[in-house]
Amino acid sequence: MIELHQANAEVYYNLSQCYRNLNLQNEYFQTLKQGIQHYPTDGRLHFTLIIDLRRNGRTQEAIDHADKACECLPHDYTFQILKYLTVPTIYHNLEEITFYRQRYTQGLQSLIAETSLNTTEEKQNALAGISRLTNFYLSYQAQNDIDLQRQYGKLVHEIMAANFPQWVVPVSMPKLQPHEKIRIGYVSHYLHSYSGTLWLTGWLKYCDRQNFEIYCYYTGNEPDAVTEKFQEYSDIFHHIPYNLPAVCEQIRADNLHILVYPEIGMNPQTMSMATLRLAPVQCTAWGHPVTTGLSTIDYFLSSELMEAENAQEHYSEKLIRLPNIGVSYPKPYIPPVCKTRADFGLSDDDVLYLCCQAPFKYLPQYDSILAEIAYRVPQAKFIFLRGTLLQERLQRAFAALGLEYRDYCVFLSIPERLDYLMINLLSDVYLDTFTWSGGNTTLEAIACNLPIVTCPGEIMRGRHSDSFLKMLGVTDTIAKDEAEYIEIAVRLGLDPNWRGEISERMSQLHERLFDDKVCVAGLEAFYKQVVELSS
Repeated sequence: MIELHQANAEVYYNLSQCYRNLNLQNEYFQTLKQGIQHYPTDGRLHFTLIIDLRRNGRTQEAIDHADKACECLPHDYTFQILKYLTVPTIYHNLEEITFYRQRYTQGLQSLIAETSLNTTEEKQNALAGISRLTNFYLSYQAQNDIDLQRQYGKLVHEIMAANFPQWVVPVSMPKLQPHEKIRIGYVSHYLHSYSGTLWLTGWLKYCDRQNFEIYCYYTGNEPDAVTEKFQEYSDIFHHIPYNLPAVCEQIRADNLHILVYPEIGMNPQTMSMATLRLAPVQCTAWGHPVTTGLSTIDYFLSSELMEAENAQEHYSEKLIRLPNIGVSYPKPYIPPVCKTRADFGLSDDDVLYLCCQAPFKYLPQYDSILAEIAYRVPQAKFIFLRGTLLQERLQRAFAALGLEYRDYCVFLSIPERLDYLMINLLSDVYLDTFTWSGGNTTLEAIACNLPIVTCPGEIMRGRHSDSFLKMLGVTDTIAKDEAEYIEIAVRLGLDPNWRGEISERMSQLHERLFDDKVCVAGLEAFYKQVVELSS
């Protein structure tokens, strides 16, 4: 059809998706570019191309195409955001982090200066733009983002206020009548099986029903068994997918005392909603462990074990340090081992180091650590589950020590949860990432009794695994710096007896970590205090 010139933009898009599903990346991008050449005002073709170029590590190309999209669609605010605020998903070196942070900082100033909200059309265009994007990748530069988050949050707030002025006015705290319960609302796009909210089920499960009434607002649309748990643990459960005005109206109508966003910064609609004032007290938690920068979010519900002494400096919200890790994480079901290493093309003679984080959590200044471990543990195999974009960096790091990275790094595709758990059970050591540590992945590895090597960072998002191991009571594998991290990882690789001892101790202490009710009591004490102070 394309050769006969009978195509339209829809045909180019559909054909590109066929190539994408077949993992034919060059043909995928080429088809999108051809479609844009013929249909330069088709926003979907531009958007898809830019987002996936960035996702595949082709950042400058993505920015160039965002520039082009702005020329073709000058009134589409989406492409203004992408032009000014695109940062890489993967950094090739430390200098790139500095360069793109400066570019983002300057770009944000330009975007703010160029944003006009004087006409109805301008308001709606800006709303459409922020409804499609967040600045999610900024926080993977391992720096304190509070100032940039405040600036970005103020911009989103102004756009939302221009479109929904009725929802930015203050809300007074409902007077609590004798024997009346405090109404707590939880709103999220992810009330299903998802890393950013899975921990929330414990807060609801162990809720004090005598004093609290739980309202949940599910704004996504991928219901599953975890969604059913949220329904079971809620007094009122609203499923209102992809309809921001309807959710806002429902929240306001329910006359809550406190509204909690388990995560802010991952989903555009959630970010936009959070800039409104829908309840007298509004909180967020560490489903996305970054300050929101929003004046409309009053408290950040965190953990006493995760936060450094100076942690308030990282938050625009008032920091609340809940007991222990701050969440009541349900102990995962771990099946018996039903597969072998051979099923995954791995040898029983190898020392398997599991590297299971998303690729954007791996920063280039730490690549050499894996090479150092491999140099001292000849049988080492580093198992990456999502790390193909890291290969160029790994090649350089290993070559610096005279090693061939392909001899040590294995890249697996593990689509099924059973296989993911099998890899945990068959591995020898879990290597945590620096500056942004594992959350759910670490908790599941602990449930599999897999020894965890971690080194806590300065900011909370780099201290999850550290806090889990401290609460568990197995701290031997927490390193104070990079050198000790390497020493611990090497010893675990070379000393199977010590490895087994660590694993055995972990297996005996699960009850300390999982299904914690102490943090729930601390959370509810905070809720009561806030309502009393605001009444």
